[in-house]
Amino acid sequence: MNAQSANDHRSSYSPSIAERPTLAQGIVWLLLLPLNEYSRHTYISENALLPGQVHTYFGGSEQNVFNAYKHEVQALTETESQEIAANLSNIFRSMGLKAATQKYQYEAAGNLHKGENAYAVLHAPRGDATEAIVLVAAWRNMDGELNLGGVALALTLARYFKRWSLWSKDIIILISSDSKAGPQAWVDAYHNEHSPESADPLQLKSGALQGVVVVDNALDHRFESLHIVYDGINGQLPNLDLFNSAVAIASGQMGIGVSLQRMWKHDDTYRERLQTMLRGMVSQGLGHASGPHSSFIPYHVDAITLQAVGHGWQDEMAMGRCVESTFRSLNNLLEHFHQSFFFYLLMQANRFVSIGTYLPSAMLVAVNFTIMAIALWIQSGRPPKHKAAYSTAEKPKESETEVIHKEGMIAFVPKADMAIVERQLFLPVALVVSFHFLGAIPLYVFNNTRQDTLAQTLLFFAYANVVLPTLLAMLISGFTTLSSHRLILLQCFSLLLLGMFLATLATLNFSLAFLIGLLAAPLSFVGVDMSSENGDAPPKLSTPRKIVSNVALHLLSPPVIVLAVCRIFEVDAGAMLAEAAFGWKVSGLWTQVVVCCVWWPAWLVGAVIVSPGL
Repeated sequence: MNAQSANDHRSSYSPSIAERPTLAQGIVWLLLLPLNEYSRHTYISENALLPGQVHTYFGGSEQNVFNAYKHEVQALTETESQEIAANLSNIFRSMGLKAATQKYQYEAAGNLHKGENAYAVLHAPRGDATEAIVLVAAWRNMDGELNLGGVALALTLARYFKRWSLWSKDIIILISSDSKAGPQAWVDAYHNEHSPESADPLQLKSGALQGVVVVDNALDHRFESLHIVYDGINGQLPNLDLFNSAVAIASGQMGIGVSLQRMWKHDDTYRERLQTMLRGMVSQGLGHASGPHSSFIPYHVDAITLQAVGHGWQDEMAMGRCVESTFRSLNNLLEHFHQSFFFYLLMQANRFVSIGTYLPSAMLVAVNFTIMAIALWIQSGRPPKHKAAYSTAEKPKESETEVIHKEGMIAFVPKADMAIVERQLFLPVALVVSFHFLGAIPLYVFNNTRQDTLAQTLLFFAYANVVLPTLLAMLISGFTTLSSHRLILLQCFSLLLLGMFLATLATLNFSLAFLIGLLAAPLSFVGVDMSSENGDAPPKLSTPRKIVSNVALHLLSPPVIVLAVCRIFEVDAGAMLAEAAFGWKVSGLWTQVVVCCVWWPAWLVGAVIVSPGL
């Protein structure tokens, strides 16, 4: 066996080759999920729900009551939130319900979100006030439209429910001023987690919340189908049984079409399944509130929004019967939702994949960073590649070689190649930790900047990222030498931490971990290798490789990606960042923490390694 050729093979090992299959396998795994072999038909796990098994009576004369309430609600459209809440409370009291109001006020990105919620409690004739279900109708929906039909329907259902004596759980009817701040203020105060400066405490309460249904009907005509919105804050989802019950009642019992993720027409093809799944992943990855129901899910209260969409022949009474039947099913619950899945991906109203099936795809993406980190760690402990001091035909001196016997073969290996290089860990570890703490700066800036300057701030941050890696490299080089060994260890620890973060995040928010993993994948393909004769010397990358690496990394930097996405989907960058700032301060959104303190520091390390400043 030729010692020199064996050594050359060992020293020229490229870690990037080892991790490429896992990245590709993770993507392929995700693309296989819409197939019948990997997805399942939805089913009800909690037998007590019995969805669609009761006869609904909402209709007939209730249409006149609905029209009357609709007229009253329409008369309040030009009034302030305080007057609206006061009038709604009087309507609740006229039904014989206990009613109260709650004021709230939040400030985020220079915008003031304030209003007043009105709510009422219907005490169950057959209950002990230990459990409750909630019916919510926001005065304005997520699109800012007046939810005229939804509010009127909630009032009509409250009056209708009051006449029945079958309820074993209290029913709370909440009319919030908007779809984000109002429900968040109410549910925070309900669980005593509110800030007294931002929201008033609740005067009326009931028992533990078992489920929430939100009605959204801003149409002035009959609708075609129900759009079920189910995404929660930070990618949390309601129990699948609640979603399945709503689908079974609407499509099975009432004959109303059901859509999700704004897929109005769905022919159950592979392409449409994949598109629905990817839309759900994007929504889950962003982690923002998708409706009033989103505020309840972080408190382990399962909630969905029923939104009327399209032009058809279904009227408000049909939507009311869906809500009535859903509430009858929730009323049957003997304990909190627990039997079905809390982690799933929906690709159609009747088809899903559970966490055990889709999680490996994110783990495969995350593990490619770990494999690269391990390979870099092994490489950092090897001596630098050196020129041969003798020809291949010449036997080296025995004092300079070591004889290795393995599997019946003998090899003469230079002792220098068998030596383990001492790793200098302090500087690489200190730099990686410092870069991650540096992410607190953009996190603070973007969460505390006014909306009218957020777009300019993002643009400035994108330009700053072009020169920041070079400046940092020059600054560090002014104090110490960034040798090849140190740079390899720097990249090693950065990728190891990134893989660890993404693997952990995948169990909480699969979509966010998968998307960040794909966007950060180029970081595992750039860097330096131990090809120099002196491992303590600064790295010497070829100019073309350095240029290509720099251009690729700067085109895939976090601010450039955000700007590109806003441009492609025609979204105002300032409005999107203001929404994120609102989520951070009000809803507990931590998507920007992952971007600023995980993804951006890892990108910064990669950019420093290949920067012209070294």
